[in-house]
Amino acid sequence: MTETTVRIPTPLRPLTDGAADVVVEGSDVAAALGALGARYTGLLERVLDEDGALRPFVNVFVGSTNLRELDGLRTELREGDVISILPAVAGGGPA
Repeated sequence: MTETTVRIPTPLRPLTDGAADVVVEGSDVAAALGALGARYTGLLERVLDEDGALRPFVNVFVGSTNLRELDGLRTELREGDVISILPAVAGGGPA
């Protein structure tokens, strides 16, 4: 198995007992997120929908590349990869 660090955004840290970085094992992003979800109840539901697909308002990066530009949740991981979960931020219009 591959050890991977998952960077947790501030809004989700209450679900990880405040942890900003969590080390999990997984050969691909789906497995790593599954391990994260198994450890922290309620977290995975914020990232994936009921069909197991990435929610449209959540961006996930492996290194500096958006998961959607890679092989999605099946993107293979290498030892030391960093996964970053970034909720999309909606901006307001001009005042």
